Amino acid sequence: MPHQGRPGRVAKRQATSHFTTLFSQVVMDERRQLLNLAYRLLGSLADAEDVVQEAYARWYALSPRQRDAIVSPGAWLTKVASRICLTVLSSARVRRETYVGEWIPEPVPEPSEWTTADPADRITLDESVSMAFLVVLEAMTPAERVAFILHDVFRYPFAEVADIVGRTPAACRQLASSARRRIRTAQEPAPVQSQIVRDFKQAWENRDIETLIGLLDPDATATADTGGQAPAFLRSLTGAEQIVRALTTFADKLPALAFLERTVNGQPGLVAQQDGTTVTVYAFETTPTQIKRIWAIRNPTKLHPWT
Repeated sequence: MPHQGRPGRVAKRQATSHFTTLFSQVVMDERRQLLNLAYRLLGSLADAEDVVQEAYARWYALSPRQRDAIVSPGAWLTKVASRICLTVLSSARVRRETYVGEWIPEPVPEPSEWTTADPADRITLDESVSMAFLVVLEAMTPAERVAFILHDVFRYPFAEVADIVGRTPAACRQLASSARRRIRTAQEPAPVQSQIVRDFKQAWENRDIETLIGLLDPDATATADTGGQAPAFLRSLTGAEQIVRALTTFADKLPALAFLERTVNGQPGLVAQQDGTTVTVYAFETTPTQIKRIWAIRNPTKLHPWT
C-alpha cells in the first residue's frame, strides 16, 4: 500500500523546484543591468563581462541557505559587481602604464549591429556612454566615478552608494559633486552632429584636403588606440593640418578601405572596414560646425562586437 504522505512530499519537491527555477531566472535577469553598470564604470566591455561573471560566481558560491537569506538578489549582485569594479579601477592606472600607446574606452555599436545574439550582452545606449563622456570619466578617481555613476546615472540613493564605496553618505555626496565639477570643467559633451560626420566621411573618401581641414577645429585633437597590435600614431595629434595629413596617409596605405556611417556609443561615428572586417572605429566630439576630437580605436581586442 503506498505511503499516504508521498503525494504531499512530491508536491512539495515540485513547488520547491519551481520556486528555485523562478528564483534563478530572476537572478539571471539582472545580467544586462549589471553589464551596463560595469561598462559605464570601467569603459571596457571585456572587463565588464569579467566583472559580471565574477559577481555571479560569488553568488553561486553561497550556500542555498545564504542565498535564501538575501532579500534582493539584484541589490546584492549590484553591490558585489560595483565593489569589484572599484578594485579594477584602482589597479587600472598601474596596468595602463604598460599599455602600448594611448588607451581609449572600448566602443560599442547600436543594438542592431551587435554580432552576439544574446540581448543580455548588449549595452543600453544613452548620453552616459558617449565616447566623450567616458573619456571625461577616465579623469576621475575610482571613488568619484563609482559614486557618480551609481547615483547620477543609476539613481541609487547615497545611503546605498556609501555601503558599496565604504564611505559615509555625506562623503559619497561630495564625491558625486566633485565628479560633476570635473564634467563641467571639461565642458559637458554635446550630441555629435551627424551631418558633420557625414561631410567628413565624404571629404576623406574624395581626398578633399581643403574640406577636411575646414571641417576640423584648428585646435582639434586625434587619438588612436592600437594596444601595440595595429599601426597608427602612438601619441595624440593636435591641429587640423597634422590630423588630416595622418588620416590621408593612413587611407593611402590601405586603399581598399570602406568607410561606413555607424552609431558609436550612441553617437554618429564611422567604421573602417577592409575586406568586410572592421579595422577601425571612429568616435567624434563636435561643435555645431566642426569636429573637436577624433578617437580612433584600432586595437583588435576592442573590436569584437563589430566584427
